[in-house]
Amino acid sequence: MQTEQEKIDALRETRQRNNSYAWLLSDYINNSPCAISPSFLHEIDEDGILPEATLVTAILSGLLNLDPSTNEEDNILIDNYLRQSVTLLRQDIYKENPYYKNICIPETSFQNWKLTKTVYQPYEAFVYKDIIVKNDFREIPQIGFFSTPFSFPAVHENGREWMAIKPSEIETMQPAINQVAGNVAVFGLGLGYFPYMISLKESVSHISIIERDSAVIQLFNTYILPQFEHKEKIEIICTDAFDFMKNVLPKQSYDYAFVDLWHDTADGLPLYKKAKGMERFSPDTKYLYWVEDSLLSAYRWQRFDAILSGSKSYDDICQKLRNESLARELL
Repeated sequence: MQTEQEKIDALRETRQRNNSYAWLLSDYINNSPCAISPSFLHEIDEDGILPEATLVTAILSGLLNLDPSTNEEDNILIDNYLRQSVTLLRQDIYKENPYYKNICIPETSFQNWKLTKTVYQPYEAFVYKDIIVKNDFREIPQIGFFSTPFSFPAVHENGREWMAIKPSEIETMQPAINQVAGNVAVFGLGLGYFPYMISLKESVSHISIIERDSAVIQLFNTYILPQFEHKEKIEIICTDAFDFMKNVLPKQSYDYAFVDLWHDTADGLPLYKKAKGMERFSPDTKYLYWVEDSLLSAYRWQRFDAILSGSKSYDDICQKLRNESLARELL
């Protein structure tokens, strides 16, 4: 049986492994996401005997410079992280998505914004889902790939993708889509994916979209909103999100607020913290946040050393590191 100190040391090792694995994947996805190709797979497995996901995982371990035969730490990363990360995705699931099927996004630009199409190449690696946090605090990024090209609409700001109708957006927004009802405030417009999806729900009566960029609103009103089946539910308010949270939302009867003001966790954590602090002004409104698990994971490791030094026991540490405790801490 492990001592208290051994358990705490194991937590420190888990933190280090989380960071090591995250950096390996980040480097691969940012710098060489298309290193695996159909010809590469055929060269290794000419007869197509191995399942694609198994083959891709094996090749990816080599491309990440993980060598389980000579390095025990690499073996742990492969068994406890990589094999639980990689998924072969089915295109039909995403192509049947109502927004993907029903909303046609044209190629057009306005000011610093551009509506366009993007394509995932066969076996191109991408994050497709929010991070999974295990009971032992291992963090497993979810990496997906398709075996054939997959195109999807996107909106770019100054040449940088801001939002797209791709697996990561569809998967990470679905829990909030399932939950909301009644009068809903949506912070951040993008391509209007979240408002469109919840407008299809009979249980949603009204949707206020809060967006400060008038150019995005003009693009949306011109090219996207006219295609909504239930545009009568939509109201767009051009104002600052945090000003609305503090000064307007408390005076209105909103059942839910969905906050999506960030590109990823790097720019999102400060905005998430600020939004959490706004919840106290509207105690009757249920706030939901895009990629909250990933944001709380980033916050967890910011707080890790302070929690360890200020806790009485291993169980106390674990309780404080849980998502629920971290989220309450920010209120």
